[in-house]
Formats: sequence, C-alpha cells, structure tokens
Amino acid sequence: MQSALFFLLTCALTLGACADRDPVSSNEPTEPAAKRRISSITWTTTPVAGRAESRLYPLGADEAVQIRSLLSITGAASLGGALRNSVELAVRDFGDIYGRAVELGESMDSMCSPDGGRTGAEQISSDPQVIGVIGTSCSAAAVAASPVISEAGLVMISPSNTSPLLTSDLAGNANPNYHPGYFRTSNNDLYQANAVADFAYSKLGLRRMVAVDDGDPYTSALVSAFGNAFGALGGEIVVATRIDKGDTDMTDVLAEFAAAEPDGIFFPLFEDAGTPFAEQARAFDGLEDATLITGAALFVSEFLGTPQSEGMYFAGPESDHGANVNAATGKNAGDVLAAYEATYGGSPTSPYWAHAYDATTVLLSAIKSVAVEQDGKLYINRAALRAGVGATTGFQGIIGTLSCDDFGDCGTGRINIYHHTDTSITDTAQLPVVYQFAP
Repeated sequence: MQSALFFLLTCALTLGACADRDPVSSNEPTEPAAKRRISSITWTTTPVAGRAESRLYPLGADEAVQIRSLLSITGAASLGGALRNSVELAVRDFGDIYGRAVELGESMDSMCSPDGGRTGAEQISSDPQVIGVIGTSCSAAAVAASPVISEAGLVMISPSNTSPLLTSDLAGNANPNYHPGYFRTSNNDLYQANAVADFAYSKLGLRRMVAVDDGDPYTSALVSAFGNAFGALGGEIVVATRIDKGDTDMTDVLAEFAAAEPDGIFFPLFEDAGTPFAEQARAFDGLEDATLITGAALFVSEFLGTPQSEGMYFAGPESDHGANVNAATGKNAGDVLAAYEATYGGSPTSPYWAHAYDATTVLLSAIKSVAVEQDGKLYINRAALRAGVGATTGFQGIIGTLSCDDFGDCGTGRINIYHHTDTSITDTAQLPVVYQFAP
C-alpha cells in the first residue's frame, strides 16, 4: 500500500507523469491495465507554486463519484437547459463506476457571463470531492472559469464553447485564454468562419459583406475570423462594427450598414441582441435585399419561431447524427431524443444537446479508465484524469468520432449551413441543410 500511495503522489504532483499509462480511447481498459492505475487524488484549491496542492480523498464503498455542471440557467437559457438535460441523461445512461453512483449535485449557473463563470468555477473548486466539470455554455463564461478550474487541477469539458481564444489557432499555437484542463466537444469557430465565408462567397455569390459583434469572446473572435476568411477568398468586409451588450436599438448600426450597400450581413449575436437586430434589419431602408447570416448562438428554437428568422441562414453544428452510437452507453441519437422527450416533455432547444451528451460520456469514460479500487476504496487521480481526457482519440460519440488535440479541441470540425424558410419549424434537426463543411 505504501508504494501505491507513493505512485499516487508522484502522478498528482507531476501533471501528465502517468499520461502514458493506458489513455482513454474508444476501447475499455483491460482489467490488468485498470489495476495498474492506482489513482485517487482530489485536490484542495490552495495554489502552490502555480499549481494546486494535492491530497488523498479516496471514496468509500457507499460514496458517489462527484461531477458538476456549470451551464447557463439564466442568460442563454434555451442553450443551457438543453445541455443540462442531456448531461443528466448521459449520467443516467452511463451508470455506476465500480459500483458507485455518479452524482451531478447542484447545477451551477454560469449566466453566460464572465462573472457567472468565475463564481461558479470558484464554488465548484472549493469542494475537494469534485473531480470533473461539464461546462460552460458560453465562451464568455469560460474565459473566466477556465483559469480557476485549471488552477484547481480539475478537468472541464464544454459542449458549446466555440471561441478560438479558449484553445488555439489550429496551427499549433495556444491562444491567450487557453488553460490546461480545458476541453470541448464543440468546434473551434475557425471552422465556422471558413464555412460561412465559403458559403457566402462561393455558393451565394456575395462580395460585399458587413458584420457586427457585441464584444463577447464568441462574437468578436468569430467576426474577426470570418473577415479574414472572406477576404482571403476575394470578398470585402466593407463595415465591421460593434454594439454594446444589452443594446436593442440598432438604428445607428443599420444606418452605417445601409450606407455601405452590402450584399449580406453577418451577425453572430445571442438572442437578446440578435432578435431585435434581425427584426429591425428586415425593415430598414436600403437593407431589404441584404442576405442575413448568423451563427450558432441564434440557432435555438425560440428564435426560429420568430417572424424575422424566416429566410435567414444559420451556421451551426450538425443536427442529423444518423446511426452514430455513443460507445460508452450504446445509445444512438434516436434513443437519446426519445428519452429526452419522455423525460422533459419536448425536443432539445439547441443542437448542442448531442455535444453535451458526448462530453459527459468522455468525462465519465476517462474517470472509469483511471479509477482503481483497492482495499474497498476507489482512487481517482485528477492529474491522471486530465491526462486521460487529453489523450482521448477515436472515441465514438453521437456527433461522430472525437479526438482531442494538444489544446483541448476534441470536436469533429464539421459545420452545416441551414436555411430557415418556415417559422412553424422550430426543431433545429428539421431545418434543411444547404451547405456542409468538413476540415
């Protein structure tokens, strides 16, 4: 037992020291491999020399494995609600880990904001029994939550954060807000920017575009990346401007856009600003013929039911997952959607429900892979868990095959463009796909 504890401490104090020991993949670990993983470390939140201090908190026979969700309950609630429900279903479908239940505890509200993300992350990190987090819903919350989670030695996997700032430039260089321990099953928005640019330029024949963001890490990074991609194809961003969070009167911005005589408008805003923007743009003199294109933040059921959404194009993740089966639970999309409707009384309001389901099962699979039972107790090493999630490759999920790169991007990179022509259709899975992008 002494040598086992020494191994535990070595793994915990040297992040990734045990990363070469049977990383999580699409295959279940063999029993001998699992027995080699003596790994039950949780951490205090007291930073020591830039890392978290480690202590042993083995789980007894009747103690549950603790994970948490940090999602938007207020602020982008239609997104956060679909994610939270899918996390619950994934936990239920995955089942016990070595005879111990998995508990989600209280769902923390990230409020789709930096303050909410930071507060939620601090509350989660203060509990030494928590070993992993599903979150956040919004990139703005992740910018503040990620460093807190990272410093605590935790793993956080997001189903719907897409800002490139949180991971990398996809060329091997970390971006400013990347922190070890952060992962996501959603796609880096550099893919979405290229998809929208190619669709607008090559398929719609647009040459003069205008764009607007609200300063959010998601909207600003996506508009910037889109401008670069559209320009590289030969298009021109004649106006790129910014509104303030909370703005609902778009008169000044729309007047500037109309004066530029654009072929199209790219506005990847959230519902609170995107709804009035689309409504006012439709009626603004000089913009009646401009093509409206938006991103995944508006690709939610509530907005799809509004009159101004009709005729718009939406860039977002795939919503038809065919016969893909999640390897950890044996469930396909149809199975999960049927359970979702039976449990929550309707369809998911965001296509990211599938990313949340897969993110949860990636986390739970990694926990199971590194967890070891010894002398009636279960040991789970946070450092080994972080390394295990990072080594995920070839994991078959509902959204497809997931493999994580060095900066936490685990998504497929595939993007669809949807054309919304009937406001009676608010289920994202039923909208016609007019363009598909694959890296």
